[in-house]
Amino acid sequence: MPDPTKNVPQDLRREYTKDALLESNVLPDPIAQFDRWFNDATLAGLPEANAMTLATVDTSGAPSARIVLLKGFDQRGFVFFTNYSSRKGRDLAANPRAALCFFWESLERQVRIEGTVEKTTRQESEDYFHSRPIGSQIGAWVSQQSEAIESREALDRRAEELLAKFVNTGVPLPDFWGGFRVVPHTIEFWQGRPSRLHDRLQYVREGDRWKIRRLCP
Repeated sequence: MPDPTKNVPQDLRREYTKDALLESNVLPDPIAQFDRWFNDATLAGLPEANAMTLATVDTSGAPSARIVLLKGFDQRGFVFFTNYSSRKGRDLAANPRAALCFFWESLERQVRIEGTVEKTTRQESEDYFHSRPIGSQIGAWVSQQSEAIESREALDRRAEELLAKFVNTGVPLPDFWGGFRVVPHTIEFWQGRPSRLHDRLQYVREGDRWKIRRLCP
């Protein structure tokens, strides 16, 4: 007999009623449209509105996804920072394509981005790295991201050692750490609507221009 106190995924339902997404009220440039929606998300007080799912594929074709934080965007693309030797870093070195997904639940909005990936310049990585708290800078040196480790104690001990080493000299940018930029070729804006008849507007890059088309929900 089913447990009446247990949530069953198939029984979880809600209607999306907050807004509509029409061709008449979007901007012709998807980066400007993203900026508008991102500003709405931050003004709404959403925690970590810059959190996004990053999906990559390895050399065997196996996909992998995780949450990372957007640290900048402009007409060149969408930037995040990581350890280049991590699983995502290795995936992107072998297959420099990625997908991003933002979901702003309280606004009933989603943005999906697909494109090619390139590293940021060393100077961009330097500038961002040195804007971080010193603990985060030390953390970049300590973590051999995605690798197995002996124990939590070993991780903490290494952090203490490096903090003592760099306390008077400043923390240099590791060679294995820096930024990636996702250069989009498609950007899709999704607005929840009643009865699962959601609005989906997709921008597709055609040369130097963007074409907007409506997708079936």
